[in-house]
Amino acid sequence: MFKIFNLYIPARATLELLIDMVISALSFSLATWTVYLITTGQQGFSYWAGQAIYPLILYVALNAILYTALGVYRIEAENSLKDFLGRTSVAFAFTFFPVYWFTLMFTEAGSSFRVLGFAYLFQMGFLIFIRYILLRQSVLSSMTRKILIVGNGREAQALARQIIERHSSAYSISGFYPTESADQNAIQLPGKVFDSSMSLEQVVLDTKVDEIIVAVKEHRGGVLPIRQLLECRILGTPVHNLTTFYERLKGEVPLESMKASWLIYGTGFTQGHLRSLAKRLFDIFSAGILLLLLWPIMLLAALAIKIEDRGPVFFQQERVGLFGKTFLCLKFRSMRTDAEKDGVARWASTNDSRITRVGSFIRKTRIDELPQLINVLRGEMSMVGPRPERPTFVDMLEKDIPFYAIRHSVKPGVTGWAQVRYAYGASIEDAKRKLQFDLYYVKNNSVFLDFFILFETVRVVIFGEGAR
Repeated sequence: MFKIFNLYIPARATLELLIDMVISALSFSLATWTVYLITTGQQGFSYWAGQAIYPLILYVALNAILYTALGVYRIEAENSLKDFLGRTSVAFAFTFFPVYWFTLMFTEAGSSFRVLGFAYLFQMGFLIFIRYILLRQSVLSSMTRKILIVGNGREAQALARQIIERHSSAYSISGFYPTESADQNAIQLPGKVFDSSMSLEQVVLDTKVDEIIVAVKEHRGGVLPIRQLLECRILGTPVHNLTTFYERLKGEVPLESMKASWLIYGTGFTQGHLRSLAKRLFDIFSAGILLLLLWPIMLLAALAIKIEDRGPVFFQQERVGLFGKTFLCLKFRSMRTDAEKDGVARWASTNDSRITRVGSFIRKTRIDELPQLINVLRGEMSMVGPRPERPTFVDMLEKDIPFYAIRHSVKPGVTGWAQVRYAYGASIEDAKRKLQFDLYYVKNNSVFLDFFILFETVRVVIFGEGAR
């Protein structure tokens, strides 16, 4: 795993992307050759294939972008063949028309359609055989990193469960090296627990682990074998604490293991003038483009809302923004006009009776959020950032959740890292989990990460993840 512009990129996902680009190029090339063999063109294949190079480049580029946007390379994504083929097929559906019209510039209509038809068949075959079966059992499986967990308490147990359930393709647990303060009898660990009488260096040499993860809540009082950890680090084995590893593994900062000293002395949380200028230009450009492209959808949504119950189309709600200042957040109305007639703020729940029929659809497709593009142009919001909460909820959450106010150090966003990584939040526990993703974003924010989140938002919208 390596880091580009503050975003952790798994080496495995990078290899998968490169392989898929080769498969896309090979599939389109074979499709071009096949169509040439069954067509009666007057020109030679070298000329015909030479003209097809431009559609091929577009085909490969669009597939790479859409595979990334639709979550094909997410480590924690479902690994079933059905899910894999479903996402790649959706990507092909979005690729079809741009490539079809572009191919039409160089070939006739029938040839263009047949080239793409054969390209899809070849690509699905290669993806199943080469990527899903062959490489998954050989090259990709060899990229799994072996880790040794120092600790045998609840933190070590929780980390092991996360890896086994969601990240087993990227990491395997070689075992646990116990610490003095842990109650070994009370915790059931899913793996071998080494004898603490054996030196940590010897365990590392015997198991040939790639890295060590320190999963201990309290580091003071002689709990950790500091000297032995130092020896392992000098010998070349990376050592990470739980907060840093979770940040890399899951793209979040765990509240349980986070300390004020980590915030003060750690890297990240950069909010320079150049970064602010780049983000503002990015916001104006992307919001303007989206308004130009999506205004017909917004017009249809407005008409549907008006026809359903004759009530107001837009809904303005006070939200907390940058540095805790409030602003009026603009949305399409998705609930009845008397949804909060008693004046009590409530989170939306599953199958909420206050949501109208039109409201249900626009919430699932995120169309109700589109008017916030106007908030972006006003400078009250950003395209990407923590979702703005209502003042009532913020007052409650700041009392119950440590470090909650940190999320207000950047502008709230139309979409955000928490929105593409976690389902809709409707409780304090959900708010805590979403804050962990928000803290990751605030710490690592960059224009590159903003682009990546917008790509991920495409997946969330298409598959309706987390909507209520």
